[in-house]
Order: sequence, then C-alpha cells, then structure tokens
Amino acid sequence: MTLADEYAPEHLEIQTADPDFYFQNVHNYGSLFIGAETTAAYGDKCIGTNHILPTSRSARYTGSLWVGKFLKTVTHQRMTPAASKVIGEVTERQCQAERMLAHALTARVRVERYSQD
Repeated sequence: MTLADEYAPEHLEIQTADPDFYFQNVHNYGSLFIGAETTAAYGDKCIGTNHILPTSRSARYTGSLWVGKFLKTVTHQRMTPAASKVIGEVTERQCQAERMLAHALTARVRVERYSQD
C-alpha cells in the first residue's frame, strides 16, 4: 500500500481476497481495479467513468477527470459587525507578523469602525 501510494499509478489493479481493506487504505491512484473479478481492461473499455487519468505520479495530488473538473467553484464570506471586530483584531496581528501591512490596515479600520458601536 505504501509503495502504491508513493508511485501513484494511473491504473492500480489489486488482486486480493479482501478488497474492502485495500479500498480503505490505498489512496493515490487514477483508477482502482480491485478484486479478482476486476481488470484494468474493464475500466478502459466498459465500466470506467472515463479514460482520462492522472499520469506521471500526479495521482498524489489529483484524481481522474470527472464533471466536477468543469464546474466553477466559488466561495464567499460574510461577517456581522461584532464578528468583524473580533476577527479583525486577530487578522491585524497575523498580518503584522507576516509584514502584510496593507491587509493589517484593512482589519484595523474595521476594528475601529465596529468598536464605536
């Protein structure tokens, strides 16, 4: 399992009588074919979700192509005035320690603004 995870193969075929154990403990692969009933040829030709898999050990940090790779993911944050004051104090200290002074200033402005209420 350690070798498989380090190698991070495009196709990983594991012939075992205990497929659940390996399924739970191997993590870096493009596509896993597990158990005597399964072969990489099945995935390539019939049962696989696709045949666009990570190569050159890139399965260590990415997976195979799927619809999610084409979806736009966005995040957002929203604070209350009271939360902005508390978080602003922490953010200002962290930004000062990292010498990100402009970010520290934006936090300080909010701390002062919401301390007056």
